[in-house]
Amino acid sequence: MTSNDTDLERLHYSAEWLKALAHPMRLCIVQGLIKESSCSVNYIREILGLPQSTVSQHLQVLRHAGIVKGAKTGTMIHYSISDDRVIDLLRIIELA
Repeated sequence: MTSNDTDLERLHYSAEWLKALAHPMRLCIVQGLIKESSCSVNYIREILGLPQSTVSQHLQVLRHAGIVKGAKTGTMIHYSISDDRVIDLLRIIELA
């Protein structure tokens, strides 16, 4: 087995991407975004019953991994899925 820098970078990116999904609440957020198309932090907070700061931290991890994106509408940010591969992954693990 041989590896080069490009392969290692891709493996590192993939590991970080999967790590971002490796939390039950983040999976729940992603699952909800798939179903709803777009949600605000307040809506996610209400549904999950979590503090706004906790939801924001989870969204930051997902955003940093490129899984979700935010679009500002007035004073609110609405989040949606930015990487459709996550939809395929959740189907494989039977969550979508």
